[in-house]
Amino acid sequence: MKMRYTFAAALLAAVPAMAVAQAGKTSAVLAITLEPPGLDPTTGAASTIGEIVHYNVLEGLTKIHPDGSVTPLLAESWSVEPDGRSYTFRLRRGVRFHDGEAFDASDVKFSFERAKAEGSTNKAKKAVFDNISRIDTPDANTVILTLAQPDGTLLFRLGENTAVILDPKSAAGTATRPIGTGPFKFDQWAKGSAVTLSAWSGYRAASEVKLRKVTFRFINDAAAQVAALLAGDVDAIPRFQASQSVEQFRRDPRFSVTAGGSNGKTIVSINHRRKPFDDVRVRRAMSHAIDRKAVVAGAMDGFGTPIGSHMVPSDAGYVDLTGVYPYNPEKARALLKEAGVATPLNVTLTLPPPQYARKSGEVVAAQLAKVGINARIENVEWAQWLSGAFKGNFDLTIISHVEPLDLMIYTNPQYYFGYDSPSFRALMDKYNAAINPQERLRLIGDAQRQLASDAANIYLFQLPQIVVANKRLKGLWSSSPIFANDMAAVSWQ
Repeated sequence: MKMRYTFAAALLAAVPAMAVAQAGKTSAVLAITLEPPGLDPTTGAASTIGEIVHYNVLEGLTKIHPDGSVTPLLAESWSVEPDGRSYTFRLRRGVRFHDGEAFDASDVKFSFERAKAEGSTNKAKKAVFDNISRIDTPDANTVILTLAQPDGTLLFRLGENTAVILDPKSAAGTATRPIGTGPFKFDQWAKGSAVTLSAWSGYRAASEVKLRKVTFRFINDAAAQVAALLAGDVDAIPRFQASQSVEQFRRDPRFSVTAGGSNGKTIVSINHRRKPFDDVRVRRAMSHAIDRKAVVAGAMDGFGTPIGSHMVPSDAGYVDLTGVYPYNPEKARALLKEAGVATPLNVTLTLPPPQYARKSGEVVAAQLAKVGINARIENVEWAQWLSGAFKGNFDLTIISHVEPLDLMIYTNPQYYFGYDSPSFRALMDKYNAAINPQERLRLIGDAQRQLASDAANIYLFQLPQIVVANKRLKGLWSSSPIFANDMAAVSWQ
């Protein structure tokens, strides 16, 4: 009995000591699923770039918060002309880049002109920067943007990672060594393993940043993510892939688990440039062949909300169009016959590494097979997907488009899935020109309806954001309108 009391007393004494030790920690290790091809979000399309550098290393004029609200960041204030075509930004004074260069209006002008230049690979070029007809810098602390057409989403857009501000002297090297104005500076990229950031003493609010070191480890295997958390090798996974293990972590007192939403539209992308997918009847047939609820249940363990077009329920103006293509294999077979498609139709379904894609692919392939479409699964690594499917070399692929309010991708016939609709482009031109909020909501509803009617892609579900973390690590976003990890707000308690 005495030995048992001594052991118990020692254990009780150790628990608060451990808590104090963790509360005093100044480093955190996060796991993310995909390793980015580079670290410049203004030239690379991969959303995983923003998970590392956005708001941590690189900053823009505005900041988007988990609830979707927008506040000043490198701009301290702004004003908008009544016609919605002119925005005046007043910039923060005394801000410097990590290499000591001063930040001013010339950096904003350089960054935006670089984004809209011919040959730019900025994924917001068409949607945002091509609409900026003029950039004036009357003084070092003022930027005036004049738009060709009003854009009610501009302040939100300028908070995305495509609009971060770079210095002309270091911009060219951003992909391998990003230099920004954020609370953390880039330290090291161990290819295939991790990126490490360290707190920057020159940050304007350095005293408010609690973490001194942040490591982003790349773990794309769901089972490995579970093992890393249980072993304490990582402190948190902000976008946890192993949905089947959520209950295990909910029962474990060492961890906290939250399940929120993201802007990820998980879709089966269809290559419109390849026959027979250029026939809307074939695309509609495939849409009727897919049972979204079964995909969510089978691939996501029930996490995720079915969608029927290229928006998610948390988006302003969202229209629930999941009823446009109810699960109906008989109708799918009839449409294929009407289109003159001989079955079995052999196609390739290309799947990148994330579990949502790989597991959804298995369910989708099985459902397509029931209507005479044999989808051969081709698993590829992320770099292969970017250089293959994203360049238009695919039949079908499953991917989650995580950029918010990104309907403009459907106005670009050169985009990887090749949707080409003059009527949709005209509709989006009207939307971009509209100033009245109610008119904008009506038009964005019409845009969703047209994408559904055209079966531009097969819309599956909203990608959930499942966050599993050490319960004493506080401040991680529980929902993500954009893919970012704001580590300046994170601390141990």
